[in-house]
Amino acid sequence: MEYRDLGQTGMRVSEISLGTWAFGDGWGTVGEDDALGALNRAVDLGVNFLDTADVYGDGRSEKLIGRLLKDRPNDEVLVASKAGRRLDPHTPEGYDYDNLSAFVERSLKNLGVEALDLLQLHCPPTEVYRQDSTFEALDRLQEAGKVRNYGVSVEKVEEARMVLDYPGVATVQIIFNVFRQKPAEVFFPLAEERNVGILARVPLASGLLSGKMRADRVFGEDDHRNFNREGQAFDRGETFSGVDFETGLRAAEELKDLVPEGNTLAQFALRWILMHPAVSCAIPGGKNPSQVEDNIAAAEMPPLTDEVMQRAREIYDSHVRDEVHHRW
Repeated sequence: MEYRDLGQTGMRVSEISLGTWAFGDGWGTVGEDDALGALNRAVDLGVNFLDTADVYGDGRSEKLIGRLLKDRPNDEVLVASKAGRRLDPHTPEGYDYDNLSAFVERSLKNLGVEALDLLQLHCPPTEVYRQDSTFEALDRLQEAGKVRNYGVSVEKVEEARMVLDYPGVATVQIIFNVFRQKPAEVFFPLAEERNVGILARVPLASGLLSGKMRADRVFGEDDHRNFNREGQAFDRGETFSGVDFETGLRAAEELKDLVPEGNTLAQFALRWILMHPAVSCAIPGGKNPSQVEDNIAAAEMPPLTDEVMQRAREIYDSHVRDEVHHRW
């Protein structure tokens, strides 16, 4: 495992880390044994950075990570959580100090820690990025020692660019993968200039880039790949990266021709992300130890050639670009 600087935080994080949305909800049922097994296997293999949120299973994901931290006190495990989506209604006005402070206290209790290594605003309404008061609240939480660093998780590149005006923002989490290439064009250079860490989420496009999807795949009623394809529950871009399922399958088939012998399409897709030096880490999910192992193996792949990167871009341009590039 290799490690990269996470912007100005002073933290060095495993370039393949672990996202834990699946341990909460939205991905079908994940048993406790599988979740804890995945967490422990990740740490065994060198992962030192876990991404969660207070709404993943109404705190279940955070509590499972809290058990890991308690069981492995000698391992350095950095935890990033998110806040804001508990607001009801989910409006810009709710992103104030009182609410954020209450959300943070709940996360600290769930995790069993005294401070969050990283707190991220959880895909708030765009107007929040124009509210100085919200970022002043984050400064206060940092000054109080409740959060060591803060950042944002965004839906759109334009939102990512907006937050660079706030000097306290240390990280930006954004959807970035072979099917969502816009961030590398218009945001990464700005982030590097400001030394802002980038967390690449939805790196496998909700499984479209796993190489295992078929057109007849049936998703459970509690899986967002069933109930959010058109953005019925939250931003459509969170599901399959906003790509039409059948379109994504066709593009994935072409990408398979680029995968080195002995590797999977998922590993190729993660290695593609790591070819961008602005990225601090990719945060694929994993429902069990086996999936975690497969994802982490991407870190051992040699760099992709310029020709392969160009071909991946051509596949994006011909199949996907028109669907997603202008929207996010």
